[in-house]
Amino acid sequence: MSNPPNLENLQNICSQVRRDIVRMVHAVNSGHPGGSLGCTEYFVALYNYVMKYDPSFNMEGKNEDVFFLSNGHISPVFYSTLARAGFFDTTELATFRKLDSRLQGHPATEEGLPGIRIASGSLGQGLSAAIGVALAKKLNEDDRNVFVLMGDGEQQEGQVWEAAMFAAHNKVDNLIATIDYNGQQIDGPLEEVNSLGNLKAKYESFGWDVLECNGNELKELIETLEAARSKSGNGKPIMILMTTEMGKGVDFMEGTHKWHGVAPNDEQLADALSQLEETLGDY
Repeated sequence: MSNPPNLENLQNICSQVRRDIVRMVHAVNSGHPGGSLGCTEYFVALYNYVMKYDPSFNMEGKNEDVFFLSNGHISPVFYSTLARAGFFDTTELATFRKLDSRLQGHPATEEGLPGIRIASGSLGQGLSAAIGVALAKKLNEDDRNVFVLMGDGEQQEGQVWEAAMFAAHNKVDNLIATIDYNGQQIDGPLEEVNSLGNLKAKYESFGWDVLECNGNELKELIETLEAARSKSGNGKPIMILMTTEMGKGVDFMEGTHKWHGVAPNDEQLADALSQLEETLGDY
């Protein structure tokens, strides 16, 4: 990147995105705030600094970086980020999870929402889709990158490891995958439900180049994403193990699976909003 990131500006966007998240899920008493809050820095960094793209949006995404969300239940952070980045008007965030809305609980394509290239939420599939697009870019001599985000509990899906083997074997080195490593999943702590063991060693043994970072520290996260991009073209797919805290930014939601898919009530919303500065204006 030629210009250094404006961290203060990015932090302001993060604060507003977090306000959007808790307001969206509260309004319909439905949604997934925990993982959305934890991944806010990742989405804000990606769409406001790291990726090169056209917000006017076309499905092909030729000659631009593209992103795929595999763990589609964290749609609130995805929708807010897209709206704040200019893909559609922020007022549409008020339609989240409502009938006939383009902002379904899990991202879908039939509604034609700008920024959404695949339907997601059936865990384990996003990495495969991203690999396919990365290979298409190679065939088209398109030198941009493909980014994909997965959950850590999602690594319990067998399709992920089939895709991981395929990507390494086929040298899909324009792919930058990230795992949201918050240690929580819907039924409890990851280590209690089904431990992943040494995930770094596993991906390295599958032939991936693996980086690690704190996903809630913007400077470190951006430096890691830039380092990942610098490794493109070296013959290996790239994985970022991104440690985050579920519920980050709202003290009573932090660090527990209990806010995986629960909406705050009126009192809890007021508490959450009191902790998050309104920086860009609520929708």
